[in-house]
Amino acid sequence: MQTRKLGKDLEVSALGLGCMSMSALYGPPADKGEMIELIRTAHDRGVTLFDTAESYGPFANEELVGEALQPIRNQVVIATKFGFDIDLETGKRSGKTNSQPEHIKRVADACLKRLRTDHIDLFYQHRVDPTVPIEDVAGAVADAGLEARVGDRREAPQGAEVGGRLAGVADDLLAHHPVAGAADDGADADRQHLAEHQGAASYRVPPDAVLEHPGVHPRQRRQR
Repeated sequence: MQTRKLGKDLEVSALGLGCMSMSALYGPPADKGEMIELIRTAHDRGVTLFDTAESYGPFANEELVGEALQPIRNQVVIATKFGFDIDLETGKRSGKTNSQPEHIKRVADACLKRLRTDHIDLFYQHRVDPTVPIEDVAGAVADAGLEARVGDRREAPQGAEVGGRLAGVADDLLAHHPVAGAADDGADADRQHLAEHQGAASYRVPPDAVLEHPGVHPRQRRQR
């Protein structure tokens, strides 16, 4: 398996495994035992980057990934995300974003527990909260002991401007995470240019392997 560097020093397999649809969104959850075996088999075949988020489930996907990767935690990179307003006790969604610093810290603690780990390798802002300056978001991530490795998965055209402000306060602007299907969009090109200028990586989503999984509803598959 070839490898890539995200940012300055985080080396990952060129092919990562997005685990979202194992627990949510594209149909009913798959068998837990089978998914744990799938994740570990992916690692056996050279995959070291595994992607999840608190919103997948919510929470269930992080729990699955945490259980699957616990025996090999020091051999893999785990990416997870914050940014939605989800009650950490009940899982109830408000439908809004929430990147208030205190909320980020609580989410980080909850993610660590669900992932059965003492560190998160890549902690993304899943959606930008327009009420919170991106500088405050980066500061909250740093205060949570996760370093300022904040990515930005969003559709808004001002993504490059936000990323530039983040680069001014973060020692390591690790990667940006553009939305699927945005490759030909001018804003995405701006974000790509920013990432290259800052020595960061373009962390694209979603992988074709997920979209072509037989369990995915045909309407969710990419047209070819």
